[in-house]
Amino acid sequence: MTLNIQAIPVLSDNYAWLLHDTAQNVRAIVDPGEAGPIESVLGDAQLDWILLTHHHADHTAGTDALRRRYGAHVAGAASERRRLPQLDLALSDGDTLMIGAERGEVIATPGHADGHISYYFASVPVLFSGDALFSLGCGRLLEGSAAQLFESLHRYDRLPDDTLVYCGHEYTKSNAAFARYVDPDNSVLKARAAEVERLRAASCPTVPSRLGEERAANPFLRAKTVGEFARLRREKDNF
Repeated sequence: MTLNIQAIPVLSDNYAWLLHDTAQNVRAIVDPGEAGPIESVLGDAQLDWILLTHHHADHTAGTDALRRRYGAHVAGAASERRRLPQLDLALSDGDTLMIGAERGEVIATPGHADGHISYYFASVPVLFSGDALFSLGCGRLLEGSAAQLFESLHRYDRLPDDTLVYCGHEYTKSNAAFARYVDPDNSVLKARAAEVERLRAASCPTVPSRLGEERAANPFLRAKTVGEFARLRREKDNF
């Protein structure tokens, strides 16, 4: 594995993720919600790719400035071409792209946004889930249905438990509060919630998390039916 990944906090609670394939010296940024913090980290280093999970401005607003400064190529969902910054690579479900020596697979994950996609790098393994899956939570149904997002999250079922999940927001503390409300006796969840408290007290990120841990503790992944998932999503919206 030659892929180093760094969190870059942007806006109020977003993360952009900087990928660096050290073998071939290729860099990519996932979901640049603003350019300034990313430019501060990169300086004069090269940026080769910008990977977008969906069209919302808090995930895309820094794209054009980064493209202008670094000449990076932009990849995103073909179905969202009209709502994304100009794409150099339009992607559909099952497509692949290379970041240096590392192959990423595109997984269509609509529900939060119609054309939402995730990026999975099997050799690491890592998943960039955007706003579909959060640690101990999931995205709001801003453009799609509960059935869509339920199905999207289960598209991750084939990924191994040790997959690191890099999501788009620092929402874990509030997600943990809701998760413990609906699943108070879950021992894995209790341990994760305590870890989250320690991390946030030290101003540290709570992500990435491991997919296996999410399967054990995240109420939205534990929901057995679309109806149960929809009920949890409504409760979380009003929690």
